[in-house]
Amino acid sequence: MASQELIKRLEQTIENIPDFPIPGIQFKDISPIFLDPKLYEDVITELAAFSKGKIDAVCGIESRGYLFGIAIAVALEVPFILIRKAGKLPPPVISEKYDLEYGSAIIETRDGQIKKGQRILIHDDLLATGGTTEAAAKLVEKQGATVSQFSFLIGLKDLNGTEKLSKFGAEVYSILEY
Repeated sequence: MASQELIKRLEQTIENIPDFPIPGIQFKDISPIFLDPKLYEDVITELAAFSKGKIDAVCGIESRGYLFGIAIAVALEVPFILIRKAGKLPPPVISEKYDLEYGSAIIETRDGQIKKGQRILIHDDLLATGGTTEAAAKLVEKQGATVSQFSFLIGLKDLNGTEKLSKFGAEVYSILEY
């Protein structure tokens, strides 16, 4: 669990933007973190400590999952695997379709980058309803790997994403929870 000092620094840095992108939403703008290299480094240290010795690779969900996910993988000296929106990676790809509030979407990874038997950390910046993260976990399992962990900078507890991910039997960690 993150230190109270790190949590306080993050809470003082992350900006709350009311009514964005639509009325009623309280948008958590994480971009000010990147203006403070020491804070960013401390976040990576925290997230890497959660996964040290427990994973073989990190999968980051496009695009904000890359902001911390690549650095986590580098800190742990494990591979980083892109999970992208459909049509963004060259073939061959493995795909997973999932439902959104209005319609559906597809995410993909390059075939062969996730290895059978690997223990995978799926990282994204924010856990809300868990739909995209659930699809990412199914994508990992389709390739014979195991989702060992999920990590997020922020978890929105009232949206029940953690419950949706519980079926994978993996650890779920968010530095901040709102």
